[in-house]
Parts: sequence; C-alpha cells; structure tokens
Amino acid sequence: MNTLQAGDKAPSFSLQDQSENTVTLTQFEGKKVLVYFYPKAMTPGCNIQAQGLRDSSSQLNDLNVVVLGLSPDAPKRLLKFTEKFDLNFTLLSDEDHSVADAFGVWGLKKFMGKEYDGIHRLSFLIDENGTIEHVFNKFKTKEHHDVVLSYLSNKS
Repeated sequence: MNTLQAGDKAPSFSLQDQSENTVTLTQFEGKKVLVYFYPKAMTPGCNIQAQGLRDSSSQLNDLNVVVLGLSPDAPKRLLKFTEKFDLNFTLLSDEDHSVADAFGVWGLKKFMGKEYDGIHRLSFLIDENGTIEHVFNKFKTKEHHDVVLSYLSNKS
C-alpha cells in the first residue's frame, strides 16, 4: 500500500453517488474537498464517523469544504445509509476500489486473526487546486470531524 501524502496531486476520479449521479473531483475546483474513505456503510464505526461529519456540515461549509465519502458499497446501499442517518453530504461508490487504490488506501487488513484486502480509514484534504494539503490518518471515528475542524481552524 503506497498512500498518497501532502503535496501529491490528487488523482482525478469519476464515480456514482448515492443517487446514481456521476460526480467528479474536478467539479469542485476552487473549493477544498475532504475525501474520506470508510470500509462499509451502516457499520458502527462508519455510522459514528458519518454522523460527526453530518453534524459539522455548517462549519465545514463556512470553511469552503466539500465532503465526499468513498466506500466500496453500491449506490443503493449508500442511499439507504444517507436516508437512515439523514446525511447531508455526498457518498460515492467505489465498488472496484480503483479510487481507493489510486489514493493508496486499499490493502491488507487484519481483523480477529483473519487477513483480507479492504479500505484503510484515511481522509485527504484536497486544496482548491487539486493538491493534497493534509492526510488525516490518526483519529478515532467519533473524533474524526473534530480532528478535521481543528486542523482547518488552525490553518485560517
């Protein structure tokens, strides 16, 4: 797994959102974009992380930040996730994990003695010009939004 770092150019991508609309990274040029990767919709850690971002949306909007959540889930599952937790940001379906691969967050994981390939929970703050400004790689799911807001607040 070769994870992208601050200063790297963010890979361009085009994925379907929870409503099966095509979303590209380039459509957000001029804004900061928080691309956060999570393993699976409607699982405890992912639920908590998404709810924290949902509840922080006005602060993130004030800071000119768009949130994009990426997982290998199909658009229909993402729609259920959005509706169940009243999420107010875009979720993208990376079913073949090609974008996760491009960002370097798809790789070997271990859980309860088993090894498998999956998404590592990382977030990338991409600046207005498409360059990775910061990588969030050390956080608890319930504190993810606070870590992001703290970083953004200290930058302004």
